[in-house]
Amino acid sequence: MSSNFRGAALMVAAMAGFAVEDMLLKSVTDELQVGQILIMFGSFGTILFALLARSRGDRLLHPNLLHPVVGAKALAEICGRLFFTLSLALAPLSTVSALLQATPLVVVAGAAIFFGERVGWRRWTAIATGFVGVLIVLRPGVELSWGALAALAGMLGFALRDLATRGAPKTLSNLVLGVYGFLALVPAGAVLLAVTGGAVWPTSAAFATVGTASVVGVAAYYALTAAMRVGEVAVVTPFRYTRLVFALILASIVFAERPDAMTLLGSAVIVASGIYTLLRSRRETQLTVAQDA
Repeated sequence: MSSNFRGAALMVAAMAGFAVEDMLLKSVTDELQVGQILIMFGSFGTILFALLARSRGDRLLHPNLLHPVVGAKALAEICGRLFFTLSLALAPLSTVSALLQATPLVVVAGAAIFFGERVGWRRWTAIATGFVGVLIVLRPGVELSWGALAALAGMLGFALRDLATRGAPKTLSNLVLGVYGFLALVPAGAVLLAVTGGAVWPTSAAFATVGTASVVGVAAYYALTAAMRVGEVAVVTPFRYTRLVFALILASIVFAERPDAMTLLGSAVIVASGIYTLLRSRRETQLTVAQDA
């Protein structure tokens, strides 16, 4: 089995895990306030990431944790997770997952703006086309909903988190960054809960559901990290879009959702634009390496 095949398999497994995590969290939004879900999810995630980090010998307390980019990452994590969880409560899972697929496009655009990475006109065109796909899903002026806007805000938060991760000190591992990213959700959830009110004592089923979502999410994150390390990034990364396939299947089976033609069309445009952008990035990297050789 080639390294690229193993990497692709791990990436698909990771995306399936994230889709299951989304489905589990959405299933408890009728019972728990979003603030409560953030507190519970953040607590579980912090503990699990801390255990994984310690098992690898990573330092949980490091001077570079005070770096401004680490703080920016935590804020972006809060923004992304807060609005994403809110969108799960307000919008269909299929719509939320479709908009989430635009994250890589925003990351590429952000890398060009903030890190000075070279992005040619073809990739800018693909990014613009992807944003057209976002508009098709959102349908502003026709069926624009608060849930869809929350999903869009969550997607932007996750994209900023990924960009901040790239700019974080290399002395901090992804697992340590994960610890503090999830830890930041706890006070954020507490503040939101204090504002909205409506807290209830979670049932054993809700507690188990959020706990399972945390375990599945951390496992998916671990598989994602392994996939990026095993195979070539340009080969493995396009398989991120399988998350939408899993999400559509789960949305249909669990929530009886039936995405309309516009949502499916917008999803296809976003995914096609993202895959083209990633493949074009791979070609640009190969050309750069060949010129430097």
